[in-house]
Amino acid sequence: MSAVRTEDAADGKSTANGGGVVCEEGGVTVLRPTDLSEMLAAGTKEVHEKAENTEFVKDFLRGRIRKELFKLGHVALYFTYSAMEEEMERNKDHPDLAALYFPHELHRRDALARDLQYFYGEDWQDQVRVSPATQRYVERIQQIGRDQPALLVAHAYTRYMGDLSGGQVLRKVAQRAMKLPPTGEGLNFYQFDGIHSAKAFKQLYRSRMNELELDSHTKQKIVEEAVLAFQFNMEIFGELEEVGKTLQDDDLDAAPVHGAHGEMQGDISQCPYYAAKMGKHDQIM
Repeated sequence: MSAVRTEDAADGKSTANGGGVVCEEGGVTVLRPTDLSEMLAAGTKEVHEKAENTEFVKDFLRGRIRKELFKLGHVALYFTYSAMEEEMERNKDHPDLAALYFPHELHRRDALARDLQYFYGEDWQDQVRVSPATQRYVERIQQIGRDQPALLVAHAYTRYMGDLSGGQVLRKVAQRAMKLPPTGEGLNFYQFDGIHSAKAFKQLYRSRMNELELDSHTKQKIVEEAVLAFQFNMEIFGELEEVGKTLQDDDLDAAPVHGAHGEMQGDISQCPYYAAKMGKHDQIM
């Protein structure tokens, strides 16, 4: 699960404080406070910190992962990405979205379907159901796809950029804690075969987003929509936490990953939800 702050230390960014310098091939690009990526980083900082400190996320990063909750989390992602990618496809020629339409590189629906087949079997579609919190998330995405397509930028940005950043940390933790196959079964969601360099692609995506011809009002609405996306994700985490309370301790698929914070400190500090208070301004969303 990841809904994310995308300016991360691995990319050499320092943007959450409202101003930074990005070194790119061919010169230096100075980020302005009016750039959409800057506005998103600043505008979602508070809600991001709340999301990364939920019990579900903290348990995940400790390696205390119940496979049943991981599966349900994937179900929520499947319905969420299905809705988002359907709306992105339907609006792919919209002037505020066309530059950010990368179906081959980014789309996650099919990858999630493969993961769900691994966890539930061939008849997985007969077994999964959309939860109430996920349904509310899906309905919001569908609504703005119909009425305000520019706001889809907020959902695409927070989801995909996080998957390419801290989502890779979650993949490592999940594989290790649940002893999933090293060949990647059950973790296709985190694998982006169409992207050679995550760092370069994220730079491209931010650049495309900052070049969108949006007025200040629309930019602010996108920031507000990104905050709403975090809130939807926290509602889903809350649902999973409630389900977790009904599971017995012996339903935990693996013991905590001992030393996970120590052994993976550099990576976990880039996780989309990990509130590592290390005096940095370059947390991921």
